[in-house]
This record gives sequence, C-alpha cells and structure tokens, in this order.
Amino acid sequence: MPIFEYKGLKRDGSNTKGIIDSENLRAARAKLKKDGIFVVDIRDKKKVDPKKNKGPRKTGKVAVKDMALMTRQLATLIKANIPLVDALAAVSEQVEQPVLAEAIADCKNMVNEGSPFYKALQKYPSLFNNIYISMVEAGEMSGSLDTILMRLAEFTEAAAELRAKVSSAMMYPVIMLCVTMGLLGFLFVFLIPKMVTVFESNPNLVLPWYTVALIDASQFTTNYWYFIFGSILIAVLVFRNWKNSPAGRDQWDAISLKLPVMGPAVRMVAVARFTRTTATLLNGGVPMLAALDIVRNVVDNKVIASAIDEARSNISEGESIAGPLKKSGQFPPLVIHMVNIGEKTGELENMLTQVSDAYDFQVKNKLEGMTSLMGPVVIVIMGIAIAMIVFAVMIPMFEMTNMAG
Repeated sequence: MPIFEYKGLKRDGSNTKGIIDSENLRAARAKLKKDGIFVVDIRDKKKVDPKKNKGPRKTGKVAVKDMALMTRQLATLIKANIPLVDALAAVSEQVEQPVLAEAIADCKNMVNEGSPFYKALQKYPSLFNNIYISMVEAGEMSGSLDTILMRLAEFTEAAAELRAKVSSAMMYPVIMLCVTMGLLGFLFVFLIPKMVTVFESNPNLVLPWYTVALIDASQFTTNYWYFIFGSILIAVLVFRNWKNSPAGRDQWDAISLKLPVMGPAVRMVAVARFTRTTATLLNGGVPMLAALDIVRNVVDNKVIASAIDEARSNISEGESIAGPLKKSGQFPPLVIHMVNIGEKTGELENMLTQVSDAYDFQVKNKLEGMTSLMGPVVIVIMGIAIAMIVFAVMIPMFEMTNMAG
C-alpha cells in the first residue's frame, strides 16, 4: 500500500505533518479530512526522490523516548481490542519520527498481507533489537501481545534511564578536565612567554630550576604543539583500534572490572542489565535458554557474557541457574541468593526484577558518589597546577624587585 507524506493544518490552526498509508492520493486526502486535518501538501514518498526513496528506510537513529512512546501507544490500542493492522495504521500516523513512522507503516502492510508482526520487525534490525523481536514473538504466540508491549515500553525506558545516569555522571569530570587542560594551555602558550621576555630584560637574574623547567615546558608546548596534539590523537586511535579488536575487547572488559573506582560501577551496570533483561524476557514467555542467548549481548562486557554462555551450557544439561552463575565468580552473592530463592519458590521473574531495582538504585548512588568525589579531585589538581605555575613565576619577579630596590 502506498505511503504518503503530508503537511497540513489542524482545526485549531496549528501546523502538523506526518505520513499516512492509503490506496491512493484521493483516499489519503479523504482520510486526513476525516481526521480534521486541512491538507497543505501531500505526496507519495517513493516519488519525492526516486534515487533516495526506494522504499522505507531500514536504517536511521530513533530516540529511545520515541520508541517507548510508540510501544505504549500500540499496547494501549491492542488492549482496547483494536485489530493489530488497524493499531499499526493508527500508530504510524501518530509517530512524529519519520524513520520509525515509515517502518511501522511498512510493518502494517506486511501484517496485512499475512506476515507475523515479529517477522515484519526483523526487516528493521537497526530499529528493533533481538530483545524487542523475541518479546513480540512470545506475545504473539501466547496471545498477550498488549501486556508484552507494555513491559517492553517499561524496559526500554528503564534502560534509557540507566544509560542517561552513566552519561550524566561522567559529564562533569570530563568538563572539568577539559577546562583544566584549556587553562593550562593558555598559561603555557600566552602568559609564560611574556614573562620570559621580562626575565630576559634582567641578565643578572638567576632563575630557580623550577622556573627554568616551566619555561622549557612552555617553549616546547609553543613550538611543538602540533606534535603534542598529534601524539594524543595517535594514542587515542591506537587505543580505540585495540579496544575494538577481539583480543583487545576481551582484555579491556577484564581490566574495566578490576579498576579501583570504575570497576564496581561497571559490574553493577552489567548486573542490572542482566537481571532486568532476563526478568523482562521470562515475563514475556521467552524460554530461559533463549533469554540467556539474548542477554549475553545486552551486558556489554565480554567477561560477563562468557560467564553467561557457560551458565547456559550447564543449564542446558539440567543444572539449576544459581549454581553456574555462582561458579563463574562474576555475579555478586546477592544475585546468586535471590536467583536461588526464585528457583525454589517459582518466582524467578519477580526476584530478578527486585534485584534489578536494587542494583539500579546502587548504580545511581555509586555514580553520584563518584561524581561528587571526582569533581573536588579535579579542582584540587587544577589548583595545585596553577599554584605551582604562579609560584614559579612570582619568585623571580620578587627577586627582580629586590634587585631593582
């Protein structure tokens, strides 16, 4: 079914735009008029630019909030006993993000032709990950698609919130470090060379060793700044290439878990992802072995992913879940204890959800503590560096004043 892109005016006079699928242009105009939209411009998306529009875009970035909102809207419509095709058609018209709207409209056409919804989602791997597709498949098979979609929306929002906490916690120290480096660069490039001119005007002045070292560092920075920046850039590129290589990724993930301050936080984030994702998949009706296959890609740490793989192999041979996880040594005792209780009581999903909530809270406190600690540390380092520069400059100035007196 053709997909049309439109711009129009609502009844209150506000502008609106979006996409709509219909049999033809006239039917699309009639549908928009029925919805109270006065069409200003409407065109077939495939005819806007034949070179760029050979069908719905399969790639593109979609904000997490847009994905969560779309999922909630679809869950609400299905819960109201609206057929899946009609629900997808309604959601595709409400979504403002073009890439997501086109994908939903295309999925609606595929479902209308008899394809399962999860099969249609597999056409867009950049938008819908394995967790999303597996949950939708389980929901379709079990007849509880509305409940599964609502849990997916909650899971997506929780994962986005955790990611935002990590990013915001690291933002302040990074900004402070950049300010420190910029201030020191200004002092070395602009202030100290002018002071050197003043010192050279008095040939009888004997500079202390620390002032000489500061002047040498300033001259090196001024004369070879391109070498310094080039070295830093090369070091960053070498580190990124090593980190992205298979062997380097394994080594870096192992190192990151053992870092003095960051290590516990990295482990907490991975455990929170593991417990919440596993609980969401099990609640959605996904079998344990299939859930572990998906979860290993979510934790974003090769060491913990290897522990999950080993646990999955042992579970497939009939062992319990808690035993292999404990044997790996990568999961905290609280997780092992709660999983063990959940297995014995048949409440594994609820126990995993409680653990994920607890670790989300711990991650928040840990990151807040790290932020509050790193801020003063960076400020102290910046103050000491500036104080040393001022000291190295002011002592010769005092000597010049005494000699002049």
